[in-house]
Amino acid sequence: MGAMPVPADVLYGASTQRAVLNFPVSGRPVPEEVIHAFAMLKAAAAAVNRELGKLDAERAEAIVAACGEVAAGLGTRGGIARHFPVDIYQTGSGTSTNMNANEVIANLVCIARGAAIGSSKDAAYLEKGGVHPNDHVNMGQSSNDTFPTAMNVAIAVALKAQLLPALRGMADELEAKAGRWDKIVKIGRTHVQDATPIRLGQEFSGYAAQIRKAERRVNDAIEALTELALGGTAVGTGINTHREFGSRVAAKLAEKTGIAFQEAANHFEAQHSRDCIVEASGALKTIAVSCSKIASDIRLMGCGPRCGIGELKLPAVQPGSSIMPGKVNPVICESMMMVCCQVIGNDAATTIAGMGGVGGLLDLAVAMPVMAANVIDSVKLLTGACRMFTESLLKDLEPDEERCKALIEGSLAMCTSLAPVVGYDKAASIAKEAYAQGKTVRQLALEQGVLPKADLDRLLEPFSMTEPES
Repeated sequence: MGAMPVPADVLYGASTQRAVLNFPVSGRPVPEEVIHAFAMLKAAAAAVNRELGKLDAERAEAIVAACGEVAAGLGTRGGIARHFPVDIYQTGSGTSTNMNANEVIANLVCIARGAAIGSSKDAAYLEKGGVHPNDHVNMGQSSNDTFPTAMNVAIAVALKAQLLPALRGMADELEAKAGRWDKIVKIGRTHVQDATPIRLGQEFSGYAAQIRKAERRVNDAIEALTELALGGTAVGTGINTHREFGSRVAAKLAEKTGIAFQEAANHFEAQHSRDCIVEASGALKTIAVSCSKIASDIRLMGCGPRCGIGELKLPAVQPGSSIMPGKVNPVICESMMMVCCQVIGNDAATTIAGMGGVGGLLDLAVAMPVMAANVIDSVKLLTGACRMFTESLLKDLEPDEERCKALIEGSLAMCTSLAPVVGYDKAASIAKEAYAQGKTVRQLALEQGVLPKADLDRLLEPFSMTEPES
């Protein structure tokens, strides 16, 4: 395509530079998690090509060593990441990122051998055992099967290493609160109106169950991501690669990550669509909905502290107002809920990117980089938010038991337990009159002699209302 000047201080080559110039869109490069997955993938591919007799030992070892440099240099300020500048909004197959990886790895081999950067295109260097970005680093591969493989690996690793531990910690804390607060009875609310009593521990057991189910959803998402496209090359037919290449590379990636990666059962499904990514994103959206519900409820139960519900005492982590002294706001809940909004938005973009006619187009998925970026962003956001929520809110959250008792006694819904004895209409009449007179159900029922005091005390005992009849 003609000459392409490349900055002297970078490790990439002409293909990457063209992409840098072609896609000056967001300034957001492909996530480092995907680059790390590419490093693992290219190292495994070189090792397998050596085993299959396709690549000599010297070149294979050089590629593996260079991939190790890439992996080790990520995540450090001013490190290897600056050599992977291609924007997320690039070619939908991720070809630019695949070639970026090939070029950087080839140039790292040049440096290791004392050759000038760019020597990988020099015939004399190659004759002496040099490494070419396409012929050797990309051997047996296509961008069309490497990028879907790398994104699966990157997301699955992030789910396992980051989000699952954060969810476990959150669920553990919610379960601990559920057990500790199981004897605290409070008023239940349906339609944001007073309902029958419920134990605070019961409510928190529900939250804990939501997050335990979130763990299951993450594990299901990881399983959906374990089928890898590698071995399908351009369109899924496997042209220009050994028939054992995909399965062998998958086995090495499984050994490296501890995740049960395997070659895709059907390469046409694995490359022509990205349903597994949409599935994983959908799981993250569901987790965001769960987290939003929990944060919203805790915020609402903690509203006040004197002029609201005030059943929970939210930890004071920072001043809440620049003008109102002493005000404390539910900032941790709000942070969590904003994260959930973003995760749901990421899912919408990922879903559209996976749809037929948009990103799913005939024999190749062509919106993969944005899908990878959105899902990884969601994993990182939920991981950080769940850790924050656990450490900065749940661990120091406390109930106001006296407030819980007072609200129960004043609730008109207490008459619910009278209905089986005095009838629905009579119970409704007691509630209506108690409200009109500003009295509790217990006070009015005693005044009217509806039932003997002992019977009323038994029927209006709040804890007994939180369980089915024996």
